[in-house]
Amino acid sequence: MGLFSLFAPKPAAVSVQTAREQDRLTPEFCTPTLRTPDCQLYDALRETIPLVDGALDKLIRLTGAFQVQAQHPRAQQALDRFLQQVPVGGNGQGIQRFLWVYLDNLLTYGNAVGEMVLTRDGRTLAGLYNAPLDRLAVRGGQGPFHPELLYHNGLSTTPIPYPELILFTPLNPPAGSLRGRSILYGLPFVAGILTKIYRSIGQNFERMGNLRFAVTYRPKDSAVDRAYSQEIAQTIAREWSQAMSASGPVRDFVAVGDVDIKVIGADNQVMDSQIPVREMLEQIIAKLGLPPFVLGLSWSSTERMSRQQADILTSELESYRTLLTPVIEKICRTYLLLEGLDPALQVVWEDINLQDELESAQAQLYRAQAEQLTNPGGEGK
Repeated sequence: MGLFSLFAPKPAAVSVQTAREQDRLTPEFCTPTLRTPDCQLYDALRETIPLVDGALDKLIRLTGAFQVQAQHPRAQQALDRFLQQVPVGGNGQGIQRFLWVYLDNLLTYGNAVGEMVLTRDGRTLAGLYNAPLDRLAVRGGQGPFHPELLYHNGLSTTPIPYPELILFTPLNPPAGSLRGRSILYGLPFVAGILTKIYRSIGQNFERMGNLRFAVTYRPKDSAVDRAYSQEIAQTIAREWSQAMSASGPVRDFVAVGDVDIKVIGADNQVMDSQIPVREMLEQIIAKLGLPPFVLGLSWSSTERMSRQQADILTSELESYRTLLTPVIEKICRTYLLLEGLDPALQVVWEDINLQDELESAQAQLYRAQAEQLTNPGGEGK
């Protein structure tokens, strides 16, 4: 397998009988970009609810690190240096930085696009670039298994000249669709309810936390009160404003006559928002796949439940790793081929460890005891 075999055109697959021909032959000026109007809603959702933004960041960090093992020692040395020092974007370095942004776009928008940038002479990789989705579109290419990415300039779309340098991953695309679906799909309705609750809490706190008073003056049935009731009311209002002024010193308010002072809203009872807020947060956490204790929410009542949730999270992270592995392999193989080295390699992910050090030590002890039982005559490691 050589360099030219990597970029050689592949034979076109047969057409899919259950797909409409016009899906592939969509006019270029009608092809929607990968950044749909829902993407703005997902950005607003992450900005409005910090728990959603924090959960996605934790999913990206918990995906873990990996190692790329090449068969040839010379290729291994060059590959290790490349993975640590490859420029990413304008101010990043290392493939891990590229994958963080790549996975962030994948989870948030349902699609992620990257590009392997070559040097001017085209002999080696100069860096990795996370492409913005608002300038890219996708449509069926030569067969159902080779989607074609297009560049959108605002008016029309044109095919990308070197599609073999493009990295494209959709997240859980619906049947018959080339575009993926965000992990936040289905949450805007729940987030809208939660935002209304938070907004009402803020308004109620502003009304009841910042006290407002109702000062009522009741004129008596006398000639003076009947004649000067308006002037007396204005005087009381002026003195009350001076007494309650935040800029001046604390002072008492003295009034003569029948004056009643009450706090506005003191008789009202603030609704308990703990139960509805928790119900909405449970829907969000169930969609994101993170256990509550990872986000600092102590909802798990037993240690057994926490371990089960950790196992579920591990399976979620494994699924994201399966999406990133082909991207890593394509980048590494392209680099090795351009350098004239053996492209045979394997991506090995580190074990996902969500337990504490004590449980890890106990697991190693149990594993050693099991090896002694199965192999009594063997020497301990």
